[in-house]
Amino acid sequence: MHREKLEELKKWKQSADRKPLIVHGARQVGKTWLVKELGKTSYEKTARIDFLNNARMKTLFEQDLNTERILQGLKAESGVDITPGNTLIFLDEIQAVPAALTALKYFYEDMPQYHIVVAGSLLGITANQGSSFPVGKVDFLNLYPLSFREFLVALGEEQLARLFDSEDLGIVGTFREKFIDLLKVYYYVGGMPEAVKKYVETKSWQEVRKVQRNILRAYDSDFGKHAPANVVPRIRQVWQNIPAQLAKENKKYVYGLIREGARAKEFEMALAWLEDAGLIYRVARAESPKIPLRAYENLEAFKVYLVDVGLLAAMTDLSAQSLLKGSALLVEFKGAFTEQYVLGELKSGQDGSVAYWSRDEGSAAEVDFLIQRDEQIVPIEVKAEENLNSKSLKVYREKYQPKYAVRTSMSDYRRDDWLTNIPLYMIGGIDEILSKP
Repeated sequence: MHREKLEELKKWKQSADRKPLIVHGARQVGKTWLVKELGKTSYEKTARIDFLNNARMKTLFEQDLNTERILQGLKAESGVDITPGNTLIFLDEIQAVPAALTALKYFYEDMPQYHIVVAGSLLGITANQGSSFPVGKVDFLNLYPLSFREFLVALGEEQLARLFDSEDLGIVGTFREKFIDLLKVYYYVGGMPEAVKKYVETKSWQEVRKVQRNILRAYDSDFGKHAPANVVPRIRQVWQNIPAQLAKENKKYVYGLIREGARAKEFEMALAWLEDAGLIYRVARAESPKIPLRAYENLEAFKVYLVDVGLLAAMTDLSAQSLLKGSALLVEFKGAFTEQYVLGELKSGQDGSVAYWSRDEGSAAEVDFLIQRDEQIVPIEVKAEENLNSKSLKVYREKYQPKYAVRTSMSDYRRDDWLTNIPLYMIGGIDEILSKP
């Protein structure tokens, strides 16, 4: 399996000011595989220690934070003679031993010659970001489900994926039908590594759906294991209600859809828990498209999306035929799938803020996403098919005169005087596309 984040990890290895690295993300997005692959391809040895249900490691780190003593313990636990430079120290499921997170500060200060990568659930790491967290002493890498480009490579379509790097983007349009067919497959399979692996091995929609349902069951189990008991019922209500929120034409989050009379204060903790766990993305309304974008977000008006488009397909129980061939049942929901996919591509390509814009609350003039690029705010309008009517984007342009404006649809790539149309299957490369003269 190809993950583009591996190149970032290799750059981290070569960095002169390298710090211990925390790889985090939702459960089952491939954190362990990625770090093991780094060790396999870039180091002579890997000392991997799994902290989950590991009483020895709990005792080792909670006794004191003497790095010399801890290092000897890591050597004994892993059975690897850890030497600087050629050994990767991989501490997996680190959230199980919070003291180990604190110890990263001392490894950075006392033993910077050692290469340390840790991985763990986003929720567990976030929950431990208190006074003992090594702020400023660690680097971070966020991992998301496989992007569409990574999905193509996993399917053996590497040459097709390389067309996205072409100087002449017109050549991509020559293969548009193939790209569109594969994009529809991606809508169903999504980017969770286990689901992609199962599709590559079996090409069976049923087997893929089994994997997705198992992932959803594992997430549901996590609610009961890790969330405060009094919040678990509301977490489940919010989680199960997400498809209904996305099915609306106006996707602004409405608490009343969870149950009649529901209020924000009842469900804010549940939303925050799911967001901290990396299972949902919250996209806030921007009051004004200015730099820095995050400073102008209205956190009371927002849209909610899932971590993965394939899991959305599984939660709604949509059949492969509905997604691949089109169906009357999908008409109302097609825009939701498309927005979910585009947001996933934007997230996997960058860690910056993503917002949306509307002229005012409830206005029909709404731009689906705003991103910050090169000191510019880029508006992105999402179209599920080839409908090129961009009324909202025109309203936005007249009001703010952006340097870039993007519409993403099933139509071919082209750049007009003020608008760039990027095919949906290429939207993950938006940075490179906008940088072209």
